[in-house]
Amino acid sequence: MNSERDPPVTETPAQSVEPSFRDDVTVELVKCSAADSDVLWAARVSTAGEQSLEELQKDPERSKGLINYLMRDRHGSPFEHNSMTFFISAPIFVFREFLRHRVGWSYNEESGRYRELRPVFYVPGRSRKLVQEGRPGKYRFVAGTEEQHELTTRVTERAYREAYDAYQEMLAAGVAREVARSVLPVGLFSSMYATCNARSLMHFLGLRTQHERAAVPSFPQREIEMVGERMEAEWAKLMPLTYAAFNDNGRVAP
Repeated sequence: MNSERDPPVTETPAQSVEPSFRDDVTVELVKCSAADSDVLWAARVSTAGEQSLEELQKDPERSKGLINYLMRDRHGSPFEHNSMTFFISAPIFVFREFLRHRVGWSYNEESGRYRELRPVFYVPGRSRKLVQEGRPGKYRFVAGTEEQHELTTRVTERAYREAYDAYQEMLAAGVAREVARSVLPVGLFSSMYATCNARSLMHFLGLRTQHERAAVPSFPQREIEMVGERMEAEWAKLMPLTYAAFNDNGRVAP
C-alpha cells in the first residue's frame, strides 16, 4: 500500500471492470503487540522500578485493580505502551472522518496517483437508517420508506457507474491517474493500514461508537461506527482487563 509520497509503482492497465457495490466494511487486525501486562509494566515502573512479566502476573486481582485505578483517575500514559495495526477497507468518506484522529495514530492509504482505482462503491444496506429528524445537536435517524431505499440504491449506483465511466474514459485518453481520479465520489472504497495504541483507540471509540455504558453520549455516522465496532471486538480480546475498565468507567479515554 502506497502513500501519496511513495515512488510510482509500475502497473499494467486493467481492463474495464464492472462496478461492484458493498454495504459493509472490512477490518482486520494484521499486527499487534498489545496486552494488559503492557499497562502494568509501564505503570509499576514509577514505584517499583523494572519488573519481570512473572512478577507482574503474581496477583491478578491487584493487576485488575491497578488498571481500573489508572482508568478511573485518568492516568493515561501507561495505556500508550502497546501497538495495534489494522487493515481497513471502507468508503473514502469514512477515512475523512478517521483523519480527525491524529494523536497516537499512523495511517497509510492506497494511492490513486500510482494505481488504477477499482470500482467498488458503498451503497447503504437495508438496515441503514436514511432519514434525519430534528435539528443539529438534537437529531435522530429513522428508517426510510421502501421507496426511499429503492431510490437511494438506484440513484447512487447510477451515479457511481457514470463517474467510473468518466474516470476510465480519461485514463484511456492518456490523462494521468492523479487527474482522472478527481471525478470519483467519496463513496468509492479505499483501503489503509491504521496503527494506534489502546489510549488512542479508546478516544476513537468514545467518539465513534454509541454504547449504553458511555458516560458521554456520542452520535457517530453509522459507517465509521461499523469500523469502530470491529476494531473494538479485536481489542477486547487482546486486553480484556483494560477493556473492562474502559466500560466500567464510562468509556472515556484516560
